[in-house]
Amino acid sequence: MNLTLKVWRQAGPDAQGKIETYDAKDIPEEASFLEMLDIVNERLVEGGDEPIHFDHDCREGICGTCSLTINGIPHGKDRGITTCQLHMRKFRDGDTIWIEPFRANPFPVIRDLIVDRQAYDRIIAAGGYIDVRTGSAVDANALPISKPDSDNAFDAAACIGCGACVASCKNASAMLFVAAKVSHLGHLPQGQPERDKRVLAMVRQMDAEGFGNCTNQYECEAACPKEISVDHIARLNRDYNLAAAREALC
Repeated sequence: MNLTLKVWRQAGPDAQGKIETYDAKDIPEEASFLEMLDIVNERLVEGGDEPIHFDHDCREGICGTCSLTINGIPHGKDRGITTCQLHMRKFRDGDTIWIEPFRANPFPVIRDLIVDRQAYDRIIAAGGYIDVRTGSAVDANALPISKPDSDNAFDAAACIGCGACVASCKNASAMLFVAAKVSHLGHLPQGQPERDKRVLAMVRQMDAEGFGNCTNQYECEAACPKEISVDHIARLNRDYNLAAAREALC
């Protein structure tokens, strides 16, 4: 395959970025999108040019770091996959592919296609954990959990924190991410003692980071590589309103 790449290049957080054009020639159809970038980078290095900087780790769709906007869509047009799971056979010979970083003010560009997503880490640090002593490990059946609750908790826990929900939202809302983290623990008995504290802390940290509001257009669910349901956002709103009301009465 012979392709034309339109790639966002930015030397640093304070540098002026721009789109650069590269030829990607003789790319195997079986290559993944990141492998295609590796091939292009090898040729750039051989020619004495600066390689395209992008983030990656597992290349198995479980870490969320391979966050690229491909032809205007986070992770590309295929549903339920991360960038590293996208293969070149999904494109046609002669295609022009636009590659940019995730766009959101809380995700500042570090270099080229790499963004700083520490805002997510700070939201998790604000309350996405259980700090009560739970003792030693117990038998799996010692705490009965209903099938609907376990299924919903598992669905929410699938979130890999890639940021596609933010990048796809016109408001750069992080509601699906926060909802998944809150809902995961909120469906489990271990998460009940800190349920109010958790939702208040995480939502307020999300607002402090500068993420926008949700306007229920569901782009986040469409872009999510783990196809997490927006039903979790409804649950987050209910939990937050109840927790805020209880806080006001104290």
